[in-house]
Amino acid sequence: MSKIIAICGKICSGKTYYANQIKEKENAIILSTDEVTYDLTNNKQGENYEEFANRVNNYLKKKSVELVNIGCNVILDSGFWTSINRKETTDYYKSRDVNIEWHYIDIDEESWYKNIEERNKKVLAGKGGFDFYVDEGLLNKILSKFEIPDRNEIDFWYTFKREVINSL
Repeated sequence: MSKIIAICGKICSGKTYYANQIKEKENAIILSTDEVTYDLTNNKQGENYEEFANRVNNYLKKKSVELVNIGCNVILDSGFWTSINRKETTDYYKSRDVNIEWHYIDIDEESWYKNIEERNKKVLAGKGGFDFYVDEGLLNKILSKFEIPDRNEIDFWYTFKREVINSL
């Protein structure tokens, strides 16, 4: 039976990397809020980002149900920052008789900040793809809004740890 795989995690935690790692194994299509936002606005939606992202997420949820109903597995690469958002998403799919599986990307602080630094360098060099620059304001917003899920909310808990190689 086809399913939704919802990936939860902070920005720059490795959600897209993880989604691409499990895509083949799950024979799934990835639906990414960031990718759609970039394709439609080139990340220039400014202060309207949150409203726009909510509309994109609602559209992707609707389309993901259609895809599951024709036999496709779907990976939602979105973030799902709050427990309320995760519960609403679970209820949405359950009310449509669609299986949902939650995956959380847990990242230590040092690796997270390193990911942000590398992402910002790529964006500034014009090589960031659909990524956008993470400034101090966005970082503070993430830190104030993101709620680490309870273990009972999550089916698969993936720990991202950056390998640190020391050179002499």
